[in-house]
Amino acid sequence: MSRAIQAIRGMNDLLPDVLGLWQRVEQCAAGTLRAYGYREIRLPLLEKTELYVRSIGQVTDIVEKEMYTFDDRNGESLSLRPEGTAGCVRAGIENGLLHNQIQRLWYAGPMFRHERPQRGRYRQFHQIGVEAFGMSGPELDAELILMSARLWRELDVHDVALQINSLGTPDCRARYRKLLVDYFEAHRSVLDEDSLRRLQTNPLRILDSKNPALQGVIEHAPSLVDHLDAESAGHFARLCALLDDAGVKYAVNPRLVRGLDYYTRTVFEWVSAALGAQATVCAGGRYDGLVEQLGGRATPAAGFALGMERLVEILVEQKSLACTGVPQLYLVLLGEVAQRRGALLAERLRDDGLFVECDAAGGSLKSQLRRADRSGAAYAVLIGDAELSAGLVSIKALRVDEVQEQISELNLAQVLKQRLAR
Repeated sequence: MSRAIQAIRGMNDLLPDVLGLWQRVEQCAAGTLRAYGYREIRLPLLEKTELYVRSIGQVTDIVEKEMYTFDDRNGESLSLRPEGTAGCVRAGIENGLLHNQIQRLWYAGPMFRHERPQRGRYRQFHQIGVEAFGMSGPELDAELILMSARLWRELDVHDVALQINSLGTPDCRARYRKLLVDYFEAHRSVLDEDSLRRLQTNPLRILDSKNPALQGVIEHAPSLVDHLDAESAGHFARLCALLDDAGVKYAVNPRLVRGLDYYTRTVFEWVSAALGAQATVCAGGRYDGLVEQLGGRATPAAGFALGMERLVEILVEQKSLACTGVPQLYLVLLGEVAQRRGALLAERLRDDGLFVECDAAGGSLKSQLRRADRSGAAYAVLIGDAELSAGLVSIKALRVDEVQEQISELNLAQVLKQRLAR
């Protein structure tokens, strides 16, 4: 017998037991986004590699080490998308959606990065991304944060905390960059290999280092918030005031820089202690220069991405949502007549809006009830030849302590709906 082929490391199957929960999250997110006027866009998995080099940055970890990149048959370099914002901007420019327009867009699907797989971090991962174009004020930044906060309430997500920061304009960030390089050069002897590499290419990313040995020197590094230009400082102050007015709790984290070069001014993250080292469940910010950087006309923009694997993991930990990928009813069919008529009865129950699984394997009452229990259904409907001749069926509760009883087949849908609503 040949060896069974296994999935690629870090690319996981989503099995039926958990996929119902994923669908609940996706449906809730779609409804919340629709309530704020966001419309769905669907983007390719493959883009030209140049798109990510120009947007994310040549010297970022994503472009340098993590992208799945290959040459196609025409010799053109293509990459599986490592994130969604660049592709959304490309689509907006190419299809004339952005110039002198306000657009609120969202998308969902898999992203790909060749990282070391660990809890909450996979090589194929899934995001819900939100992008808004044509609005430059902090009111949009606040809207994105309020929208994500509403989603947590809708999903009953607990213990997520908001961190915010401002990266200012490219000009003030360039001035700050020089201060930061001078500071870390003076502490060069304690920097690790990654930080030394970033020192001349992307020194702000040193602030995001998770190396415990560097936390002391990072803590005393100059703060970008203290070196913002007046306009960026005013923008950030207005955002804080809007969040205060809305009653949204937050912490200003001056070390929050995000891993992508295109961010300007506001950046934010929602983090959860339930996720361990990979604490970020949702992150985003403003990227006012990206549309022009990718060949469009200057357009202010902001957005965020939500990590589905991490959010679902939080919900499983908190038991906030039950999986919905299970039937409400399981029809147990006992006898030749019951087996013939069971499928028709199941169709009528589905017409009444119930989720029904009908036994198709046959066997004894005991074996069918065992399958009914494994299905996750709330109730088993026991249908036998003798009962059918009298127009009766039996209802057996599988999850709660209720007395099994016989009822009229004609009243079955009504009775079950009443019980399920309790």
